[in-house]
Amino acid sequence: MPDEKHLYDAFQDPPIPTYEEATSSSHPLSSRRGPDEISDDAERQTLLGHDLPVSSSSGSRRRNGYYQPPSVQSARSSLDDDDESGLGSPVEADEDVALRQTMEEMDILDPEAAEDGRGRRNRSRTGFSKRFYSITTSLSSIHLPRIPWPSFGFEWFKQRLPTIPEEYRPGWSVLARLLGLILIITLVYLLVASEIVPMGAGGFGAPWDPETVRHLALGNVDTGRINENLKYITSYDHVAGTKGSYALGQWIESQFKESHMKTYTHDEYFVYMNYPRKDGRRVAIVDPPEKAWQAKLEEGSPYDPRKPQTESFHGFSRSGNVTGPLIYVNYGDKKDFKALWDGQIDVQGCVVLMRYYGTPSDRALKLKAAQDAGVAGVLMYSDPADDGFLKGDVAPNGRWRPKDGVQRGSVAFSNMIIGDPTTPGRPSTKDQMRLSTENNVALPNIPSIPLSWEDAQHLLQSLEGIGTELPEEWTGGVPDVKWFTGHPEKSPKVYLQNFQDEEEQQRITNVFGSLPGVEDGAKKIIIGSHRDSWCFGAADPGSGTAVMLEVARVLGELRMRGWHPLRTIEFASWDAEEYNMMGSTEHVEQNIDELRANALAYINVDVGVTGDKLWANGSPLFKHTWGRVLGRLVDPQENKTLFDLWERDNHELGALAATSDHAAFQDLAGTSSIEFGFKGPEHGDLAHSCYATYEWMTTHIDKDLTYHTLLAQIWVLFILELAQEPIMPLKLEDYASYLAEEAQKLLDSTEKVGHNFDIAIFQPLFDAVRGLTDRAREFGEWETFWYNNVYGAGGFETQGLTIQRVHHNSQMGLFETRLLDLPTSEKENKGAVSDHGVR
Repeated sequence: MPDEKHLYDAFQDPPIPTYEEATSSSHPLSSRRGPDEISDDAERQTLLGHDLPVSSSSGSRRRNGYYQPPSVQSARSSLDDDDESGLGSPVEADEDVALRQTMEEMDILDPEAAEDGRGRRNRSRTGFSKRFYSITTSLSSIHLPRIPWPSFGFEWFKQRLPTIPEEYRPGWSVLARLLGLILIITLVYLLVASEIVPMGAGGFGAPWDPETVRHLALGNVDTGRINENLKYITSYDHVAGTKGSYALGQWIESQFKESHMKTYTHDEYFVYMNYPRKDGRRVAIVDPPEKAWQAKLEEGSPYDPRKPQTESFHGFSRSGNVTGPLIYVNYGDKKDFKALWDGQIDVQGCVVLMRYYGTPSDRALKLKAAQDAGVAGVLMYSDPADDGFLKGDVAPNGRWRPKDGVQRGSVAFSNMIIGDPTTPGRPSTKDQMRLSTENNVALPNIPSIPLSWEDAQHLLQSLEGIGTELPEEWTGGVPDVKWFTGHPEKSPKVYLQNFQDEEEQQRITNVFGSLPGVEDGAKKIIIGSHRDSWCFGAADPGSGTAVMLEVARVLGELRMRGWHPLRTIEFASWDAEEYNMMGSTEHVEQNIDELRANALAYINVDVGVTGDKLWANGSPLFKHTWGRVLGRLVDPQENKTLFDLWERDNHELGALAATSDHAAFQDLAGTSSIEFGFKGPEHGDLAHSCYATYEWMTTHIDKDLTYHTLLAQIWVLFILELAQEPIMPLKLEDYASYLAEEAQKLLDSTEKVGHNFDIAIFQPLFDAVRGLTDRAREFGEWETFWYNNVYGAGGFETQGLTIQRVHHNSQMGLFETRLLDLPTSEKENKGAVSDHGVR
């Protein structure tokens, strides 16, 4: 067959016809047709069967005011009307027309499918097009009655406006569609603006994939920002309740704002506090005259020129002055006082010198033991055998405490009362009733002052040859000392003066920032770190606060990218933690009911980094979550996950002690709590010393802030596990297993020391533990049921399952709250209950 393509070359780009040409009987291109081309009339006969006259009636030319020029489709409609003799409605006729035209198009465009797959796809598309076209044709044939536009009589104004021809004025159906579209757009905007529907990474309103969120969060942790945070935090001292702590709180609130927290605020309390008075402290040997000497008391400065820094004192120490013979009492625990008593050394009325650490290590318990033994006053020092030059290089050239280093700290009896000792169980608001500080069960009744070992050396040397020479376990590392106990009748007399300023209502300030949850916003995951410090506080609490601010920034950035947690995340910067955890405790006491109902977890970091060994203490409920987090991170020194190292070293979640801000949440609100960090060698953190500076941290502890960065990654992943997972990964089975282990330990120890003790009394305990184990297993089985149903359905969750899941999370979060020994009304328990809720 000869190539006839050249016949059409001249007509590849024909001119666009005018309206008159398009509607005229003769085609403008007819004069240019080739000899073999078919005329318009012939083509019309081929397609339609014969020539059809076009009616000139207005009914066929005009429909609802719109003029219809002659067309093939209009001719076909007329033919159909003639052929069908008026049978059927106009809608049915239009449907038949659409069907014929679609079939003709299918014959022309797709006469045969060369490939089976392509043919099937084309037939599928054509069938869909036919149905869609039929539907649209039917809908378009339905016409609403035209309602005339209302006239308001503004003829003068209307005459000056452009007139829209009647045939082009929109009908009410068009206006209704436009109005509906506007309403939909407005509703969607309000949902997004109010953060009910988040803008996800997968599209408008789509939820974020949790793994994507983790990846973005880990990649967004910025070591440089942590460094800047730490540098600022340690730039000045900030003791609780002072201008330094207040200014730092304002800065942290501004950081929460810059981190895109949805809300940022603060609360205030007015608490009892003490501060050293200028020239109010003195320690001196006053008798015999030949041994007269006076202590320096103040700690050396790590800076030259010297920066302003905190004086050396004990928080909550008793104000006053005493004089008495000097006695050395080792670590100052009850066993030490008993050994002195057995050695005929009576410490009543004496001033005693003791070292920090030992058992117990709590300085308040040491002071309590001395008070119970009748001691008049206490001096505490840090011995180089525990945290000084015998351990390694000292600051500023190393991590250990120098000879003039002093350890400050609180001596309140936190085992009796946490928070403000004058308002136990009640928030310290302005108008709150208060207890007296005299004979207060949480406050010591004798004065105390901390010393450096340089000052302690003179006191120890003054005891040479007096009393009993001490065994090795009682001797420390202070050089040039022969270790003797001293004697109440022969020892030199020491004068201890501790006059101080005592503020009954000193203002403290907590700062908060939060990211609201979009599914269950009332439920909270609370993140906390205190900011007050005894001096510059590079480790305690600078490392924790610097990392917390970076975690807040990372999550805030995710929020700005459209991510939102399912449950609310609240960050808290506590004031006055060093003073008996007052800031966090007063907050819990004021919000106790709300926290018991809605606080799902509390995550605390205090001393964030002092080394490279990971540690954690917390509720057994977090065991599974902790393992999930560690399994996602790699140790920077070894090519192993943190979980592998954790398992290799047989680490376990330790028990929580009332030593930081988690105490009020765990013990008063019943909120499941955990704390963690990286630690170094024992006592190698320069606790509460002004030598713990930014330079000390970045030179001797965490040079590149590698472990600060890793701590931030652990923290942010742990938060995400609790805040964004559909089911919080807390395991009641782990709690039940922990109780079973502890019950067995109790039984074993009783059998060792109980002799003929009747162990049958433990049977109810074991029965209760077994019952909890069974219920915990059932509780965990529902999680399996949920995962099977939801992910088995392609990720679709019914409304009923959603309600059950939210309730499941709530019950899990309230588990430890319900373990609290709370008072219960007689009405609820029919009178069979004690004042503390014990049946």
